[in-house]
Amino acid sequence: MARATDARRLALALLGERRRRDARARDLLRASSELDALTERDRAFATRLVLGVTAAEGALDHFLDGHLRRGARLEPRVRDALRLSSFELLYLDGRADVCVSQGVELVRGVAPRAAGLANAVLRRVAESDVPMLEAARERLAEGSFGASELALVGALPTWLCERALASLGAADAAAWARGALEPAGAWVAGFKRGQTPFESLLRDAGCAPEEGPLPGSYLLGAPACLAPSGLVERVNVIPCDLAAQEVARAAAPAPGERVLEVGQGRGTKTLLLEGAACAEGGPCEIVAVEVSPRKSELAARRMEAAGISGHVRCVCADGRRLGDDLGLFDLVFLDAPCTGTGTLARHPEIAWSLAPDAARELATLQRELLGSAASRVAPGGRLVYATCSILAEEDERVVESLLASPLGAAFELVSSGRTVVRPGVDTHFHAELRRRA
Repeated sequence: MARATDARRLALALLGERRRRDARARDLLRASSELDALTERDRAFATRLVLGVTAAEGALDHFLDGHLRRGARLEPRVRDALRLSSFELLYLDGRADVCVSQGVELVRGVAPRAAGLANAVLRRVAESDVPMLEAARERLAEGSFGASELALVGALPTWLCERALASLGAADAAAWARGALEPAGAWVAGFKRGQTPFESLLRDAGCAPEEGPLPGSYLLGAPACLAPSGLVERVNVIPCDLAAQEVARAAAPAPGERVLEVGQGRGTKTLLLEGAACAEGGPCEIVAVEVSPRKSELAARRMEAAGISGHVRCVCADGRRLGDDLGLFDLVFLDAPCTGTGTLARHPEIAWSLAPDAARELATLQRELLGSAASRVAPGGRLVYATCSILAEEDERVVESLLASPLGAAFELVSSGRTVVRPGVDTHFHAELRRRA
């Protein structure tokens, strides 16, 4: 009788904790001392299982429920174990005999009487669901597919795949679905502090940096070394995905320009915008608006740590109600709240927590925020609208709505499109408009 491996047992424990606490998978992984105690290989495998099962949860339940008697209910810990082993079978292409055996042992460890059921269910997954998934992958490769095949390949809700096809077209939707379960990678951007190159700081900290496709971007081969290095706290480097870096570069303010950022969050794009201006010769002057007091306070502390608080004013306010006292700006940058469907691998809880009407509800808020932001643009100034959504109702349709309004008549669309660094992982939409002088 094979004993379940340490990596799988820890992954199962973390999945159970996530379910009980309704916690974020990445938060649990960061806080797990048991994970740190594993070998590097086992740590990577356990992390892959936790994030993958979380991202594919609804699809895995659909597979499992198809092999149970009608009305049968699985004890939650048993379902956790079956999800884990089914994910390994389906999406990690694990050997059927190993996955079934390990799955049975995981179930035996939490509910011994359910071991026989686990064996039967996992064998059915291997015999019927694995070939069905392979057929869906082949149809994607051939280009003859619909939303149901996208849903299978990406372990995604069918309704979301239907929207993706309508918004992206077949080729880009296929790439997005394939990327939904891919590891996100630990990307950082450099923030110039002193004369020591970013890469040297990262290498000295043991982070094993690899230069990325954008200036100042790095992929960390040993991301666990970043936290204890102090580089993030001192704002030598900024953890952020590549698409966010690209959007900030596209919006890059000139030195000395007055900039209004709406939707500051924790200040990541504030730092990127200021860094882009400094790369051109000097700082810009930013007023950054955030509705959450906690996030606004955190952002202000980051600006202080970065040494740019003299050029950034953090304001806690509702971006839909920007006061006239703020004045007008050369650049208004709106990082709008959205479904996050362009960052599924980075945020594995998103796909199966979204309601079908979520994007439409957010679009109402996005239109209000964009209208408010547009009112703060000086004649001849720029307005940049950005989301990390792939859905047209949050992206193109919002911009079109502004342009069709009386306020929008004063603007012309300069550019619009998606920054796709890696589909499903790093995808942002941005549009640049200019107010006529």
